[in-house]
Amino acid sequence: QVNLVESGGGLVQAGGSLRLSCTASGRTFSHHAMGWFRQAPGKGREFVATISWSGGGTVYADSVKGRFTISRDNAENTVYLQMNSLKLEDTAIYYCAGGKYYTVSADTDDYDYWGQGTQVTVSS
Repeated sequence: QVNLVESGGGLVQAGGSLRLSCTASGRTFSHHAMGWFRQAPGKGREFVATISWSGGGTVYADSVKGRFTISRDNAENTVYLQMNSLKLEDTAIYYCAGGKYYTVSADTDDYDYWGQGTQVTVSS
């Protein structure tokens, strides 16, 4: 059974930082892209960031570019999302996803494993 478990969410003031982690078990994702998505209340799931199998390629949503950094440690089967300069509009449930392919993608259809999500709440 494949599991992706996110951690690191919580309550933070605007302008603050959080670091999300996602550790996979049951299979290795070292040859697959990984991604972070989020879903705010009343909205659909949206792309946040993705990283290629080697870590050499990354893509970010325009809304987080320059503030968030995605990285991975294949030896630990873990992907991270460093979130700085958080804004109120970053409040959402953040989901980690394991990709079907080795290349980056912002399309949810290109991911076949999902974590349960971790809540990030940014307060004023």
